[in-house]
Formats: sequence, structure tokens, C-alpha cells
Amino acid sequence: MSTTEVQSNEYSADNIQVLEGLEAVRKRPGMYIGSTGLDGLHHLVYEIVDNSIDEAMGGHCDRIEVAIHMDGSVSIRDNGRGIPVTQHAKEQRSAVEVVMTVLHAGGKFDDKAFAFSGGLHGVGASVVNALSEWCFVEVRREGHLHKQSYGRGQPTSPLEIVGTTDDHGTHTCFKPDPEIFQETNFVFDTLGKRLRELAFLNKGVRIHLKDERSDREEEYFFEGGLVSFCEHLVKSRTPLHPNPLYIASSQEEDGRLVGQIEVVLQWTEAYNESLFSYVNNIHTVEGGTHLTGLKTSLTRVVNTFAESSGMLKNFKDGITGDDIREGLVGVCAVRVKNPEFQGQTKTKLGNPEVRSWVESIVSEKLTDYFAENPDMLKKVIQKIIEAARARVAARKARELTRRKSALDFAGLPGKMADCQSKDPEKSELFLVEGDSAGGSAKQARDRATQAVLPLRGKILNVEKARFDKMLSSQEIKLLIKALGTGIGREDFDISKIRYHKIIIMTDADVDGAHIRTLLLTFFFRQMPQVIEKGFLYIAQPPLFKYKKGKIERYLKDDRELLQFLSDVGMSHLEIKDSNEKNLDKALISGLLTRFEKYESVLEMASRRRAQEILEYIVGHDEIDASTLASDEGAEKLKDDIIAYLEKKHEGERIYVEGTVAFDEEYSRYRVVFDTRIADVPKRSVIDAPLFAGGEILELRRIHKQINEIAQSPFSYTKGEEAGSLPSMLALKEFILEEGRKGAYVQRYKGLGEMNPDQLAETTMELEKRNLLRVEIEDAMNADQLFSTLMGDDVEPRRDFIQSNALNVKNLDA
Repeated sequence: MSTTEVQSNEYSADNIQVLEGLEAVRKRPGMYIGSTGLDGLHHLVYEIVDNSIDEAMGGHCDRIEVAIHMDGSVSIRDNGRGIPVTQHAKEQRSAVEVVMTVLHAGGKFDDKAFAFSGGLHGVGASVVNALSEWCFVEVRREGHLHKQSYGRGQPTSPLEIVGTTDDHGTHTCFKPDPEIFQETNFVFDTLGKRLRELAFLNKGVRIHLKDERSDREEEYFFEGGLVSFCEHLVKSRTPLHPNPLYIASSQEEDGRLVGQIEVVLQWTEAYNESLFSYVNNIHTVEGGTHLTGLKTSLTRVVNTFAESSGMLKNFKDGITGDDIREGLVGVCAVRVKNPEFQGQTKTKLGNPEVRSWVESIVSEKLTDYFAENPDMLKKVIQKIIEAARARVAARKARELTRRKSALDFAGLPGKMADCQSKDPEKSELFLVEGDSAGGSAKQARDRATQAVLPLRGKILNVEKARFDKMLSSQEIKLLIKALGTGIGREDFDISKIRYHKIIIMTDADVDGAHIRTLLLTFFFRQMPQVIEKGFLYIAQPPLFKYKKGKIERYLKDDRELLQFLSDVGMSHLEIKDSNEKNLDKALISGLLTRFEKYESVLEMASRRRAQEILEYIVGHDEIDASTLASDEGAEKLKDDIIAYLEKKHEGERIYVEGTVAFDEEYSRYRVVFDTRIADVPKRSVIDAPLFAGGEILELRRIHKQINEIAQSPFSYTKGEEAGSLPSMLALKEFILEEGRKGAYVQRYKGLGEMNPDQLAETTMELEKRNLLRVEIEDAMNADQLFSTLMGDDVEPRRDFIQSNALNVKNLDA
């Protein structure tokens, strides 16, 4: 080792960094929110919503409003008490600023302000603030509206009173920082699942979610609480008894509430267990002592009743906890003063005293319930005995199949083409629909690292089959044999898997989608570890093929098609802007990308306000909230916009009227326009929140970027031909039309339309393909979705199809 190498590896006090305040959060965000992917992104919203829910648990809040705004920001507003705004004695600044900017600062470290809380570390709001490009907080409290703004965790304005109000509560709005997050687009359904869950767990709390990007909105409100939750989970299954079993109890010390437990259980005819646990409204994905206590008491009480009933006398193998929980749907929710979670993301409860408490309460209540409901008990025990018999039959089937070498992993299925590599990390297995496509895939593969297993027909739907029946399926046995992991609780070993990439490759028609769903059902129900380890993928063939003469190009999506067509269109054009600036391919590409984004945001914003009024405000940077500070400013804005609209539509029949009124809450005026342009009536409100919200900020940001690149009108020359283009829209349409001239653009339906060479080039070659990794973002909703789509009950599946039919963009039959 050379001297230089020693010096480069030197470790001294100079290497020790002290990260001050929120700097540590921005340096290592994963420590606080789990990841900087979509999970972490949505976790930001949950942190703020959980603060509102804590208010609700104390009886101070019954309404929470969550909105996804057009610029990708999110706001959460509740009608709780509002964060305190007075001066903090130690920090010498407002309590609001302390909560938003100081780690481990909050009102949940003692028992006074909050009865129960999911946020115990005091890092929620400050972490969200630190990881946001900008954030502002409005507090409605004691007759005043207080507001403070922040940028990447640092205050950008003092806390100030901006108006008067009779309301109370906290309103937090933030935009995730693109410097931190790989993806900053919130998913409505992902947020909706968590908010619905919170509404179930907190009966009487009304939670409203709105997405301004699509005008989609939902409200979650459940008076039945956990009973409604259980009914929601069971709706895609056939219950064994009509009403869920409900257990509730509270614990007090010195006259103060220190614990609550709620358990709801319902057995169904399904074969899969679905138990979910919560602590202080936090979903403990990995369970913990509360769930262990429930399972232990459940096993003991049911065993006692089963033996005393005499129904086990002809069944000598005995019943297990797994047998008892087959088809069981349930929720266990506890509230405790000082829950011990594993890490900030709180996936598992560790309090040992909670186990004995839950075990005791459930045993007592369950015993009483079974004693009072003998008919229901008889049905449940009969179901459990059937599960036990199936377990024994499955064990014998495994032993038999081992002897017959059907699951002997030394050999592989005859029709499978294995790869040469024996290193799982470098090996891939393609699960291909049918022998024909399998033949193409075998010719297209890289023999060194890619294996192909053709699956004939549609594999068994494991949602409707017990384990013993599943093992009799030839295609499933081939799949298990190819993977090398074994199957079942006793035999499955993920460390023995032969491929670290298992790629489902089916056609994009209805049959292909069905086969893909059957395979996903198999992995989710029988080998969830394959998904959890990140080994399962879905092949993503290109959507388009461009052909012109001898030129062929595969394009994966609409954006890539737009990019390619603009490049082709520009190949024989010369474009100049109004300043005679030459625009080459790179500039045009950037221009069109930004203009596409501008059009998208403008279209969304125009659903609530007239497009031309928005464009006027976007184009006049001097117009902001201060314009509305006086009656004169608001009147002038009204007159200027009316004059602009009348001039633009001179000679046309339009209707424009504007009124000015004072908004006490924000101490600003607002202008309301009623227009009818091109026979489209629209009411447009221009007020202070508009300029703080995302749509104007985002539109102005993109508009500025576009103007920095080029300004309309544009001129073009094409050989001896010349012309002018008055706007960005005209420029875009002209270039794309040029790109399409003489070309054939084919939209693919699936892999079946490709020969081996095309399959290799587009879907199997490492450098060119596009794979979609399968992940379980929400186990509860995944469980319910598979039960709905693949279970026995037809009615929930029909409801699902009817509810989602209008959302389908492409349906290839």
C-alpha cells in the first residue's frame, strides 16, 4: 500500500461532521421517512394528517381536508385547536415555528395536551418542512388567522396575523423538494387508502380528499368504526356468520384513561387469513405484542371450545393457530400512552405489557361471545376442522410428490429452457404465456443468463383453491420446481431461489391480463417473500413502432413518441423565434416538453377558472396578493381583465361581469368574474389564496422557462418554403405533423405481434428493455383486491368493474 493510499484513508477529527438542526434530515431523509421513493413521499402527508388525527383522538377535531394541488403540493386542514402561536419561553420564538423547524419538539411528550398519539418523537412536522421546497402554515385560533412561510425548513417570513376568523384549526401546505425525492407526484388512491383507514379507526371523524389535478374527490366517514372496517374487508368474501364479533375495553389509572382496545373478527369461507393491527392509528405492518396477544388468546379459547364440543373426537391430528385463522378477517386496534415502536416509521409494537392486556381482554370477551352464540361457534369449528384436514392432506401430498420427484429440485421441467449461469443474482426466469410465445422467447433470450418457462393455458386460481388442490396443478408444480424454493410454511426457503429476476411476460390482451393476474395471485398468496425481496417483475414492451422507409424505431410511451416525432420533424426545418434566435433540436425539445407541462397544468386550472383570465394573470408577474390589499387595486384588476377579454374577443358575443368584495379572513379583497365565452359559462374567483396556491406559481414558473428559451411568434423555412407560426401551440402541431409525414406509427397490443428479433430488442435485452417491478405498497388493500378479483363472490367483482369501467383508457379484446 502506497503512502498516498494511506493518507486518502486517514480518519481524524476533521472527518467528523456535526449536522445542525434540520440539516441532518436533508442529509439522511430515509432515517425519518423510510425512503425517498413514493412510500416516503406519501409518508410526508401521513405525518401531518396524523397530527390532525391526534387532535381527533382527544375530541378536539371532527373534520380533516386533504387536497392535492396542481403544482404537486398538498394541503392538510383540520378544525382542531390549532398549533399554539404564543412565544416559546426557552426558544424565544413562536410555538408554531418551534414545531415546524426544531426536531424533537412537540406537544406529545407529556400526558396533558393529547390523550393518545402516534407521533411520539416530535419529528413529524419539522421533517416534512425540512424535505419541502416550500411550506406554509396557517393557524386559526382565538379569532385570528396566523401565517408563516418556510423554504427547505427555514422560515422565510415571520409569524404574522393576516386576518380575522371565527374558525379554529391548522392548515399546512407543502411542496416536496425535487432535490430530495425521485418522484414528486402524489397518487390519489394511495392517499385515499390511508385516509379511509383512519376514518374507520376514528368513528365520527369526516375526512375529505380532493385532487385538483383531476377534480376527483372522496369523503370518508364511518359511524360504525371498526365494525364498518371489517364489513369493508369482508365484502368480497362470503361470511360464515352475519355480524362481526366486536370486542372493546378501556383501561384507567387514577381516574385517567391510559389504554383502549378494539377488536373485530369475522370468519369467512375464504382460505386466507387477513388480520390487521394498529396502535394509536398507526398501521403496524409487522404486528407486535398486541397482535401476538390476540392470536394467542384466539388459539387457546377456540381450542377449548372445540374440544368441549366433541367435534374433534373423530379428528386425531388436532388443530393449530393457522387452521383457526383460515378465512378469518379481523382488525386489532389499541391505544396506549407510551407505545414502543421500531423506528420512526413505526412498523412493529414492542410493549410487553400490551400482550398480556390484549390476551386477557380477548380471552374473556371471546369466551362470553362463544358461550352466547353456539350456532355461530359450530359453523366456525366446522370450518376450522376442514382447514386442519386440508393441512394434513397437503402435508401428505407434499410427501407423496417428493417421492414421485414432482417437486424434486434436482431436475427442471422438460419444456423449460434454463440459463447457463448458476448465480441467482445474474439469472432471470421469464414466465411466458403459451408454447408459441415461449418458442419466440427461447430464440430471443440470452442463453447465459435468461431462462424461459412456457406456461400452457391459465394456471389454477389459488384464491379459490386450498393448498392440497394447488399442489395437484401441473403448471404450478412446474413453476415451483423451476424456482427451487419449495412451497408451504414448512418447506419454503427464499434463500434457495434460483433466479433474482422472475419476469412475467404475457400479451396485453384480455387473456394475457388474466394469466398475469393469476400468476400475481399465486406469488402474493403462496410466495409473498418473492415480491418483498423485489424479485418479481412484469415485462413492459414498447407501446409504439415508428416506420418510415427503412427506418424503424420502438418507442416506449407517449412522451418518447412526442420526443421522437419532434426530432424527425425538425430534421428538415429551420425555426426562428421573434428575436431571430435559431432554435435547434435541443432547444425545440426543451421547449415542447415545457409547453406540454404548461398545457397540462393550465387545463387542470381551467376547470375552476376561465383559461384566459388565468393566462392574463400568469403573464403579469406584478399581479399578486398585494394587488388585492386595497379596494382600488382590486377594482383596477377587475377593469383590466374585462378590457383584455373584450379586446381579445372583439366582434364576438361574450358576457363578462366582475364584482369586488372584502375577504375578512385574509384581510384582502377578492374579484369574482362571471363569463360566458364561446357559450361556456364560468365563474372565476381571484383571491389571496390563489397567489399562495400551486397553480399560479407553477404556471408562472413554466411560463418563465419557456420565455427564456424562445418567444413567439415563430418563423420557419423548409427548403424553399417559408411561413410563420403565431404561437407555441401552432409550433408544436406543425413540428409533429412534419414528423408524421410519410410514416406509419403502429400501436402495439402485446408481445404476440413481435417476432423473436423484435422481442429480444424491445423486451428482453438488458440495455433496451423496460421492466416494472412488482411491489406490495399496501398489504391490506392488495389482499382485498385479490379477494375481489379472484374470489368466489361475484357481486363485489361486478361492482369493481362497474366502478372502474370509465377509467379504462385502452382495452384490447
